Amino acid sequence: MSTFKFPVSRKDFKKSSWSKNNPKTCVEVAIKPEGVAMLDSKNPNGKILFFKNDEWQAFISGVKNKEFDI
Repeated sequence: MSTFKFPVSRKDFKKSSWSKNNPKTCVEVAIKPEGVAMLDSKNPNGKILFFKNDEWQAFISGVKNKEFDI
């Protein structure tokens, strides 16, 4: 498990536009120069996941290429 982290505050997070119509599947992201942080907006005091920029870009590419479709 990665120990990669950077400073982030609650005001840095933005809710996914997709979540507005799907309140039970909400995520929020904070895009910073150091990387991207993500949390579950239903549990804002829960664990924050941190991604390096290249990791986040790989994830976005995977979503666009439907690598995670069931």
